Amino acid sequence: MSASETSRYVRLRVDLVLEVTERDRLTDAALRRIKDDEFMPEEERAHARAAVREDEAEALAYLVEPFQLVGEVPGVELVQASWSSERSAYDPDVDAWHLDEEDFDEEEEDGDEEGGGTEAPARLL
Repeated sequence: MSASETSRYVRLRVDLVLEVTERDRLTDAALRRIKDDEFMPEEERAHARAAVREDEAEALAYLVEPFQLVGEVPGVELVQASWSSERSAYDPDVDAWHLDEEDFDEEEEDGDEEGGGTEAPARLL
């Protein structure tokens, strides 16, 4: 693929930390999503139900849809998506978790810190 062909692809990275405030509501919503998934094989459905009941990070992974994030953005098409969810040792008092406004200002001025992100992802079938 030439540089002009790959330059139209953009890798968007988002890192979120969420606090589960109502575990039962989260679990119930994930179980409903699993139940309503007409394409999920029954064997996988049983495994998914067990995982969701055991771990709220699993429940969240069944509810997050990357397409919903960019599905209505004009002029783009979601080509590939990958996401995961895991428990996090979040401590709001640790400096590493603080987002500094100066960091955002520098990124806007300098552009992408990783050098353009021109790697083209594989297309989904």
